[in-house]
Amino acid sequence: MAIKEVLTYPNPLLKEIAEDVTEIDDKVKQVIQDLKDTMEGSGHSVGIAAPQIGELYRIIAIDPGKNKKCKEHHGQRIMINPVILKWEGIKPFREGCMSVPDYTGNVNRARKILVQFRDENFEERVFETEDFEAILIQHESDHLDGILFIDRVISRRTDLFRRKKYK
Repeated sequence: MAIKEVLTYPNPLLKEIAEDVTEIDDKVKQVIQDLKDTMEGSGHSVGIAAPQIGELYRIIAIDPGKNKKCKEHHGQRIMINPVILKWEGIKPFREGCMSVPDYTGNVNRARKILVQFRDENFEERVFETEDFEAILIQHESDHLDGILFIDRVISRRTDLFRRKKYK
């Protein structure tokens, strides 16, 4: 088990564009395991992208079922080279991120998406999803293009909030 340090803004690696994965080799297997371990080890995380642990591969790990409000989802997934093929509707959502730990913000995302990706066996998959799971996939996929939720906040003046510190 390897829980990796999660890079935080303004680390320059978070603004890099990740490379497509062309095969599942030992390095990619290790990144996948590190993503799972780091997401699980955080306790609260529902998703993480490879650039957040310093690996510039187009791989995300999601577990939407950890959110109590997410009733319909496709379960814990590794998504390699995810591509959103279709968007539908707009939904504002308050987002947070392990790479921007001191803030949350309101972001407009597509309410429903059709996403194509490869799984851990490099098998091509396509599914449609909506609401929390769709927003989660969009958030994590943005990391693969060097985009953080603070880049998409509706208004930095009125829709970016400092997290409360509990002592």
